[in-house]
Amino acid sequence: MKKISKVLIANRGEIALRIIRACKELDIISVAIFSEVDVEGVWVRKADECYPIMKDPINAYLDFNIIISIAKKANCDAIHPGYGFLSENAQFAKACEENGIIFIGPKPKHIALFGDKMASKVAMKKVGVPVLEGTNEPIDDVNKAEDIAKDIGFPVIIKAAFGGGGRGMRIVKNQKDFKQMFESATNEAIKYFGKGEVFIEKFVENPRHIEVQIIADKYGNVLHLGERDCSIQRRHQKVIEVAPSPRLNSDVRKELYDIATNAMIKLGYENVGTVEFLLDNKDNIYFIEMNTRVQVEHPVTEIISGVDIIQRMIQIAEGDKLQMSQEEIKFRGYAIEFRINAENPQKNFMPSVGTITKYLTPGGPGVRLDTSIYSGYKVPSNYDSMIGKLIVWSLDWQGAVKKAKRSLDEFYIEGFPTNIPLHREIVRDGDFKAGNFNTSYLDEKLETFTLQTQEHIKQEEQKVAKIISFIAKIKEKNIKVKH
Repeated sequence: MKKISKVLIANRGEIALRIIRACKELDIISVAIFSEVDVEGVWVRKADECYPIMKDPINAYLDFNIIISIAKKANCDAIHPGYGFLSENAQFAKACEENGIIFIGPKPKHIALFGDKMASKVAMKKVGVPVLEGTNEPIDDVNKAEDIAKDIGFPVIIKAAFGGGGRGMRIVKNQKDFKQMFESATNEAIKYFGKGEVFIEKFVENPRHIEVQIIADKYGNVLHLGERDCSIQRRHQKVIEVAPSPRLNSDVRKELYDIATNAMIKLGYENVGTVEFLLDNKDNIYFIEMNTRVQVEHPVTEIISGVDIIQRMIQIAEGDKLQMSQEEIKFRGYAIEFRINAENPQKNFMPSVGTITKYLTPGGPGVRLDTSIYSGYKVPSNYDSMIGKLIVWSLDWQGAVKKAKRSLDEFYIEGFPTNIPLHREIVRDGDFKAGNFNTSYLDEKLETFTLQTQEHIKQEEQKVAKIISFIAKIKEKNIKVKH
């Protein structure tokens, strides 16, 4: 067992800051990297050491040869990849090992396995996990793909075989649209992942998207940290995540836990991961993918379980055994995460850039804000539009919804549009308050939302301006005011 003393963080933004904080609590030296547009990043200032990579702003976080050379130069014994960028790159994980650097994450073979959606589906089916009917090999022949789709029966879904995050994915409801959708999906897969192969699956209409958080050590011990409901999505990308799922049957919940943990035991999985499922309206369970990294939505699991997932990743990479049994993990209350994006919901969610001119954040009991932005921060156009995550917690679901409403009303970012108005509409919606939502929720609700800006903030500002004006007039006339 090798104790980690210095970690390079191969990422940026809020997740880089999150890892730095975990390192500090473990008395581990943190090393940040940054691109030329990230010079003013908070994580750069908070890290114990920092190194610039002056090349293309995206490739700065993707060139693992440069990143590994910096890690060696800085005498780092480990690298944490965060999420996105190189986090699910098996070559990077293997290169770390070959250079004597601990990769804080799963084994390269598991990253490679689950990075291949087809191979992972076959592997999970072999260990008894229920999967959706569809192809078992990547396909790029449109005619062959159409024949398979006809055999499965419409609707079907086309998915990029070597990607995720909703890219290279199309739902086809009838045969006449298949060839056009296939071409669109493969072109997008080539653009984002460099490979155009896809696979075809039976499409489950209006499912719930439920994922199980797994944590496993090097000694065959596997635990789950509960489930998250990620059903509220837009274009297959998550918008809000909830832990636990507010309307999940207890028997189905237990079945999900058993399926996920047993599969990871049989496959010899290590470190953290997320097993993702779809549930139809009859609670039938279907495996869809496995994410071999820390998830954007990990905070909701941390809050209800009391387990620091980032710290556990580091300790498992050191060779530690899990420090708790399944029975010792006690889940408490409900947590909701809202992804705060720099985008304009009124203009088809067009990404927005600009400088934050006013920044008012929520607070109080049960409120957590994971972000690296600040007043005066300039949002770059080079990266994903997510600029932060608001997480709220309460003992019961209704309490969590009320806390979310209050917190979102307090949250104000001026300088460019954000999706905060969308979140404010969602928490006021009757179906959301009842915990009644699936993956079609936003598609059905968007037209009913007004997505107005936070008028109450403007009203408060006008009120303050009137008070200031009143005080100025009093001073001019030298009037004594009783307090």
